[in-house]
Amino acid sequence: MSDTEQIPEAMPADPSHSVRAEVEQEYAGRLARAELKVHAAQAGISLPDGFTDYLDASKLIGEDGKPSADAMDKALASFKPQEPMFPALIGAGHNRDGSPIPERRRISLDVRKR
Repeated sequence: MSDTEQIPEAMPADPSHSVRAEVEQEYAGRLARAELKVHAAQAGISLPDGFTDYLDASKLIGEDGKPSADAMDKALASFKPQEPMFPALIGAGHNRDGSPIPERRRISLDVRKR
């Protein structure tokens, strides 16, 4: 061989690793959207129609290239039902006798003073 001849680069022993990486990268967004729907269904959340179509799937993928559960929880946080914070209604409705103040004396309105 002469010095000007190029030596062909060695082919990788197993080309399936590079093909697998390309396929994982290509379908990671679809997988993340599907897993987001599964997380929503498990949490009892109904997503609006087309929500996942407008969602940036790259934000749902973690550093390892797989869907991130933390990112999905953040995406679904606004859809989770929250308990309303109502003040305690003392003396209203069915709760009339349940006053939290122990010193309160009950005044009888009975004329016969039983």
